[in-house]
Amino acid sequence: MSVLSFGELLIDFVALETGVTVGDASGFVKAPGGAPANVAAAVARLGYSSAFMGQVGDDPFGRHLAAVLAAENVDVEGLMFSQSARTALAFVSNTADGDRSFMFYRHPSADMLMTPEDVKLSVIDACAAFHYGSITLIHEPAASALRKALDHAVAADKFISYDPNLRLPLWESATAGKAGMLSGLDYANLLKISDEELVFLTGGDDVAPLWRERMELICVTRGPAGAVAHLKDGTTVERGGYPVKAADTTGAGDAFAAAMLVGILENRDNWRAKLPEILDFANAVGAMTCLQKGAIPSLPTMEEARAFQVNLR
Repeated sequence: MSVLSFGELLIDFVALETGVTVGDASGFVKAPGGAPANVAAAVARLGYSSAFMGQVGDDPFGRHLAAVLAAENVDVEGLMFSQSARTALAFVSNTADGDRSFMFYRHPSADMLMTPEDVKLSVIDACAAFHYGSITLIHEPAASALRKALDHAVAADKFISYDPNLRLPLWESATAGKAGMLSGLDYANLLKISDEELVFLTGGDDVAPLWRERMELICVTRGPAGAVAHLKDGTTVERGGYPVKAADTTGAGDAFAAAMLVGILENRDNWRAKLPEILDFANAVGAMTCLQKGAIPSLPTMEEARAFQVNLR
């Protein structure tokens, strides 16, 4: 079993203080990030085969990120290094309850310049599941590179997971963001979406407008309240969250997505019957990621996540 994540890999600079803006922070903790990269690292941290495809700058930050993923046992054969642009940076501040605001440096960044010719199809052939987000759909040529990879993954009958990942400051407008995020739905078997993103895309809490032909499962994450999973036949499974004092929610949704993929692939023939257990485990993994600053550094191992479940349930 293996999961390939496609998209952005960047440095998150997380404010030292809670409840301040990026401009008012006295300093920052450097942490590797990028939603698809977080998923790749989370899958590997849970003990399963993982790979990442994307592009960073041929600069100290890009080389550092490649080394971080390799140290996490993520296959980086599909990672490219650009001579034309630098690695993306994001500055993150946290409110008192651990929620976030972002300031991005991508004008352009290396991930935006990945071309269809840079896509290594052999890496896709070697995976069982393919995960992607909406950020890569914002700019060309990266959007065409992602679509080439997705077309190949669909033709090869891979299980495909999509996270719309609302980051409005990166889009030209809210209208463009909504259209772009919706355009990614057609490829997915699994849609992982937050309650905030659901409202943004549909205007309410009904998932019906999001179903597409290939889609088998929609998981709506609700922060501390847990998550609800929707099957196409109208069945829903709901599991409550795990109470934690959040230091930083960055990466929690990505960790949840990774745990869902691990659970589905572990139970490929009967994952629907196992959905309550899979969903509860994903909630636990997501909650644990909130316990410290930065996404990848806070990801739990399988043993840690199971122990956390037992102790808090």
